[in-house]
Amino acid sequence: MQITVSGLPGSGTSTISRLLAEYYELELISSGEVFRRIAKEKGMSLSEFGTMAEKDPSIDLAIDKNQRDIIRSQDNLILESRLAGHMASGVPNVLKIWIKAPLAVRVKRIQKREKALSFDEEYKKTVLREKSEALRYINYYNIDIGDLSIYDIVVDSEKWNQYQILDVLRVAIDSIFGPA
Repeated sequence: MQITVSGLPGSGTSTISRLLAEYYELELISSGEVFRRIAKEKGMSLSEFGTMAEKDPSIDLAIDKNQRDIIRSQDNLILESRLAGHMASGVPNVLKIWIKAPLAVRVKRIQKREKALSFDEEYKKTVLREKSEALRYINYYNIDIGDLSIYDIVVDSEKWNQYQILDVLRVAIDSIFGPA
């Protein structure tokens, strides 16, 4: 069983990936966590580190190569990142999931997670971060992050809570891979 979970910041990909990994007893590999850890190690915010990554392609390229290597060499895993579905391109029998939510909903979630004081400040940071990432994806891979046509399932996390989304995804996953 190989599953990718992707979505924009604050959409709920980390939460859903963690719940799926626990339910199906799969290894979870989160490239977003790797990116956040490196930013923190360098004493930078995500937007600052994203700006640095715009100027130094080796950062994204190394993280993305790692994803491609993992999805091609490991079974029984969930790979969670913005580009996980794209990194699994050409690998048979991978279920690709995209979690979406409106920008304002995602910013509220990020604001809560990061304990940010100002919605407007977090909104600006999120928009800048997403523009930075979208630019890098186009420049490095000619990937339009807004094109969801490669995904098998697209779920709107504004409509359901994480457990309802887990239930929806379990039905789909069990129909493809068999019950856990």
